Amino acid sequence: MLQRISQLMVIGAIAGLLVAALALPAVGGLGITARNVASGFLDMPSQLETPPPPQRSTIYDADGGVIAEIFDQNRELVDIDDISPNMTDAIMAIEDSRFYEHGGLDVSGTLRAAVRTMGGNTEGASSITQQYVKNVQIEAATSQEELDHAREETVARKIRELRYAVALEQRMTKDEILEGYLNIAYFSDGAYGVESAAQHFFQVSAADLELHQAATIAGLVRYPYLYNPRFFPEQTEERRNVVLDRMVATSAITEAEADEAKKEKLELELDTPPNGCVPSDQPFFCDYVVQEIEQDERFGPNETERARWLRTAGLEIHTTLDPQTQEAGQAAVDKWVPRENESRKVAAQAVVEPGTGHILGMMQSRNYGPDESQLGETSINFATDSDRGGSSGFQAGSTFKAFTLAAALEQGLPFSTSFNSPSSTTVSGQTACNGGRLESWSLSNAGDSNAGNHNMISGTKASSNTFFAQLQARAGLCNTMEMAEKLGLQRADGTLFTENENSLANSSFTLGSEEVSPLRVANAYATLAAGGQYCEPQAISRIEDNQSGSTIEIEPECDQAIDEDVADGTSYLLTQPFNGGTAASLGIGRPAAGKTGTTDGSAAAWFAGFTPQMASTVFVGDPRGPQQYPLRNVTIGDRHFGTVYGATIPGPIWQETMRGAHEGLETEQLASAPGRFGSTSEPRAPQDDDDDDDGDEEASPASDDGGVPDVVGMPESAAVSALEEAGYSANVSGTTLRSSEAEGSVAAVNPDPGSHLPDGATVNVFLSDGTGRESADGAPGGADWHPVLPAGPVNGRSDQD
Repeated sequence: MLQRISQLMVIGAIAGLLVAALALPAVGGLGITARNVASGFLDMPSQLETPPPPQRSTIYDADGGVIAEIFDQNRELVDIDDISPNMTDAIMAIEDSRFYEHGGLDVSGTLRAAVRTMGGNTEGASSITQQYVKNVQIEAATSQEELDHAREETVARKIRELRYAVALEQRMTKDEILEGYLNIAYFSDGAYGVESAAQHFFQVSAADLELHQAATIAGLVRYPYLYNPRFFPEQTEERRNVVLDRMVATSAITEAEADEAKKEKLELELDTPPNGCVPSDQPFFCDYVVQEIEQDERFGPNETERARWLRTAGLEIHTTLDPQTQEAGQAAVDKWVPRENESRKVAAQAVVEPGTGHILGMMQSRNYGPDESQLGETSINFATDSDRGGSSGFQAGSTFKAFTLAAALEQGLPFSTSFNSPSSTTVSGQTACNGGRLESWSLSNAGDSNAGNHNMISGTKASSNTFFAQLQARAGLCNTMEMAEKLGLQRADGTLFTENENSLANSSFTLGSEEVSPLRVANAYATLAAGGQYCEPQAISRIEDNQSGSTIEIEPECDQAIDEDVADGTSYLLTQPFNGGTAASLGIGRPAAGKTGTTDGSAAAWFAGFTPQMASTVFVGDPRGPQQYPLRNVTIGDRHFGTVYGATIPGPIWQETMRGAHEGLETEQLASAPGRFGSTSEPRAPQDDDDDDDGDEEASPASDDGGVPDVVGMPESAAVSALEEAGYSANVSGTTLRSSEAEGSVAAVNPDPGSHLPDGATVNVFLSDGTGRESADGAPGGADWHPVLPAGPVNGRSDQD
């Protein structure tokens, strides 16, 4: 205690003189300046907050695997007991050999430095405690003004540091101060703190530093840029040897030990941890997590503060990402739409868990990077909305028909609700949400073979546009939009359909003519899978803040959005595409529901579907502008497609993702059809087609000539020629079938040979893989798949499943 008091008295008397002598040249008036500064020394504020310094934040997947590390400073904190004695001896020898003897100010060292400085030879005089104080103030600065204040070369700054250092020595142990200093100090080349320096330069922990390594690192502190081992290895070695000599002088080591250490070559093994989302294996999900933190007011008062918290607080961010799901989905999108495909098409997918909103996967067939001109590179996350780093969205086609079904059921309409659904029709009398009357809407089906009398069962299976247009009119356009919103859907630009000027008058809403993101569609389908329970999409489950020592638990935000029966009834209807409909070949070996979607002119193709455990949505299109760069006559990877439909590429991506993601999971059943909606039977087929309005008037010479020619077994080129000569358009699918036909020859066509179609209709051709037999039902859409007519746009939009 007496020593402490005497030190305070000495400091109060000479601090101004000593610091002024160190900070300023020996000039006239020095004594007056020093005296004036010293007079208020003991009255200065002495309490210095010493929060943990900035450190790396880590993002983890649901299994604890590292997704990414994000930081402003590469630092990992370490306890003093986990630092090699070689390191503590080295740093004290070169920076403050009397550290354990003084009380914050090394008086004899300061006097010696003062005398030498006044004689023209500058010598540092800051103790380790003073250096720690300076670093704490620098790291605590939140503005450029505060930073300049902490770094200013003035007598006042030196005096402040002295006062804080003395006070700090009174409330912290020497070991605590030394530990704090070694964790906060900058050791050159981007390494902050001794643990990161040890890992960065030698790929060992601070606990395992050998003598020559510890001396090297200790020598960097004084001038970290001058002694950067990466660029100035010779100067670094010279500095290391100085440190070793000082260790001999302080009796920390013997001269023989120093000589042995000096013989060691530098032998750097530079290793810098990857920083940010660019080097991550899951970059787009990583970016989504970053956006979640920076945009959420729960994590700070403004975006700047939230971004700083993320990059400095040493957060452990635990996410909902399921590695198995992510791996299966990424493999699928990369297989079907390679990242650097010359057509510049992209596939994006989001997978959501029903009942929690947990995002299990987020995949995209692009490399993550800022150079949009680079083939296969983008920083836009096409799986999500614009406020989370995504785009303004894409039209989603017939995936929207699910919302029309739900709206109709909510209005009390039974499954048996039926309409005469010809190949084309006009719907009038629709009312917008603002009460305005909409103009009559003329539209057509993708093909006339799905015309007829449809109810909800058969209309969903056939994806009949004219049926759904009439069902939307019956349920109400506004009710249909509101249903989509209840299920969590909104435009990718962040606006609601019922508040957007253009959406309010959108007659073709049921055909998916609104720009949305895959994540929002997946989450809406997850709401159906969860019996109508809507949960906000969630990527983060827990954040552990190492700076504050607190943990933020993030629970799912869920509520019952629609009646359970309505959700279950819609889910049942969405099983129909797998039952001989447009998704007949896309089964995953367990109960599933889903819907294909292809927009007007094949601008974009979608597939959305779910099981009780997860819901996934896949988008494929061209981010440069789907309408300008449609999915027609396009080569993606090594596959050429005449036309891409929802079942052509998005469907197989969904199928392969879901198969891989469900591996090892128990098979769960989807909800059965609620009895309140009546019979689940399809309408009886008419006995006579003589009165069909779509018959002879639209028939072509091709249909009178015997229909689709039998090209099974032919080589691809010969089959395409035969179909084109017969008046049809041939689409060679990228999906091969097991067949006894020779590999590469035609295994099946859909519709079947002999089918009577209008001139110009598309016939899908499936090639054999030569490994066995498979029926034509294995083709996308199965035996009941319907060909696509070369129809023009309907009010600028139509659907072509």
